[in-house]
Amino acid sequence: MPLYHRLGKIPNKRHIVYRQPNGKLYHEELFGTEGFAGVSSLVYHLNPPTLVKEHGQSYSVRPEIVIEDNLQARSFSGFEVAPEDDYIASRKVLFVNDDLHIGLASPSKSITDYFFKNADADEMLFVHRGSGVLKSMYGSVDFEYGDYIIIPRGTIYQIHFNTSDNKLLFIESHSAIETPARYRNQYGQFMENSPFCERDFKFPHSLETRDEKGDFLINIKKRGLIYPYVYETHPFDLVGYDGCCYPYAFSIFNFEPITGRIHMPPPIHQQFQARNFVVCSFVPRLYDYHPNAIPAPYHHSNIDSDELLYYVDGDFMSRNNIQKGQITLHPGGIPHGPHPGAIERSIGKKETNELAVMIDPFNPVKITKEALKIENADYYHSWLTKNT
Repeated sequence: MPLYHRLGKIPNKRHIVYRQPNGKLYHEELFGTEGFAGVSSLVYHLNPPTLVKEHGQSYSVRPEIVIEDNLQARSFSGFEVAPEDDYIASRKVLFVNDDLHIGLASPSKSITDYFFKNADADEMLFVHRGSGVLKSMYGSVDFEYGDYIIIPRGTIYQIHFNTSDNKLLFIESHSAIETPARYRNQYGQFMENSPFCERDFKFPHSLETRDEKGDFLINIKKRGLIYPYVYETHPFDLVGYDGCCYPYAFSIFNFEPITGRIHMPPPIHQQFQARNFVVCSFVPRLYDYHPNAIPAPYHHSNIDSDELLYYVDGDFMSRNNIQKGQITLHPGGIPHGPHPGAIERSIGKKETNELAVMIDPFNPVKITKEALKIENADYYHSWLTKNT
């Protein structure tokens, strides 16, 4: 994220002599996700970040695709994903294309006996249930219900949960996850018409410099495989860093809704952007205030993108019989709209308390075996009037 952040001790210039109290040099590392041209941070280690003692046999976590091409509205019961003790095993990928993976996780235990590194993708974790701390070499990021956690690819991290009942929606993006360009001016500052600003972000804090030697297992994900690497020194050995590449969190409750006299289109809800997809936050808001306004969304044709909606909480007025944790998939190529009765039911309503996350991939998604385990097979019939 292109917001400058600094924590710990760093020298007054880049790439100069910087020594530890014992006279040894600190080990400077440029951590960036687009070579030398993209967003990056300069970090300062006590030890070289290259001390590999051994590596184990890799194993696959590639999702099994069962539906390559889809032109059917579908629905999935997300809370039916079974809890798993292990964080990596808990991550169930449901939808895939060349730009992103979308999945759900229900990890019941913290990561304590290894570290995780996704070398494939930036990650977005949306916290539906649970709270805790994301720990990385950049410090700690506290999280709770309603938080998006953004983790740049290549970040080594652990998650410490406060409870065993944790529900996460996650995205693995093969491009950087950013805030929408239209909310920022030419200098990168959020403009006055943006639905959030710099004050709303949760930045890393409490840098812990771990000067420890031993066997530190880092499970590295690359091209759908997990590579177990054992390093000689603790990966969180930073004394300081500065730059614009680091994990952070943002609460969906800090998104300020944009409203109008008549119904506004979905782009007003946009929260993040990446290559070939966007993420939107539907939050409690006042309804349209034209005297003849219809608050329910109008029917619209998904021609250029799929639409996935993850229901978090509240009463989603355009849908019938929606449960927490449910995901609907409305594919590009056919229209969709409010369920029977929703349009008439919305007239005269003044506000909504719905809370949801929408993901719009601009290329069609494939559907995995894990998704079909939790599918509600008759969802495409739900617009028939007998279901009013």
